[in-house]
Amino acid sequence: MRSLHFAVFLWIGSLASLALAETPLPIPILPERLHWVTPPNHPAIQSAWVLGAEAQPGLYLLRVKLAPGGRIPPHRHPDERVTTVLSGILYVGFGETFDTTKVVAIPSGAVYVAPAQTPHYVWAKAGEVSYQEMGIGPTGTVFIAAQSPP
Repeated sequence: MRSLHFAVFLWIGSLASLALAETPLPIPILPERLHWVTPPNHPAIQSAWVLGAEAQPGLYLLRVKLAPGGRIPPHRHPDERVTTVLSGILYVGFGETFDTTKVVAIPSGAVYVAPAQTPHYVWAKAGEVSYQEMGIGPTGTVFIAAQSPP
C-alpha cells in the first residue's frame, strides 16, 4: 500500500512540474522599443502604438507625447477612448471649436473618457505631456473640417 501511495505521489509531482514548466512568462513591452512617429503637419506630436493598431479589431494602447504648447485641434474618434495622463498636465476640451477658456486640466495619473464621436481637443499648455489612450478598434481620427491642421 505504501508503494502505491508513493507512486501516486510521484505521479502527481511530475504533473505539477509539467504544469509549472509550461506556464508562460510575461513579455514586457519596453518603452525604448516603441516606434515613435510624428504625423504630417503636427510637429508637436509623437505617437507610438503599444498594442494593436489603428485598423485592427480589438484592444489597443496608443502612447502620445505632446511638446510644450502643442495642440491637437478638434477631432473625433469612432470609438470611446480612455486616456491616462502619464506625465505633465493635459488640458482637454469638448466641442467643435478650440476654446482655451473651456478646457479642464487633467493632471499626471488622472484619467478622462472621450465618448465615441464626441469632438474634443487637447493642449500641452504648461509643458510637455505624455499620455496613453486605450480603446477597442478599429479606430481612427477625423479632424473637424473648420479646425483641421494646416
